[in-house]
Amino acid sequence: MTPEEIRRRIIELEVEHRDLDSVIDMLTREPFHEELQLRRLKKRKLQLKDHITLLKMQLVPDIPA
Repeated sequence: MTPEEIRRRIIELEVEHRDLDSVIDMLTREPFHEELQLRRLKKRKLQLKDHITLLKMQLVPDIPA
């Protein structure tokens, strides 16, 4: 992947992460929300965050010790 492709993918994942955040917030406000669905959404959100972090690390050049 080129640096530009990585940046584009990061943006896509960040948008999905924000969307999930909104959905999770909306679901938690409902009095009878589905716990299993909520847990799955939170897990997906964490996976996205981890993936974004890994992609960002690929953009940072290695610094010799």
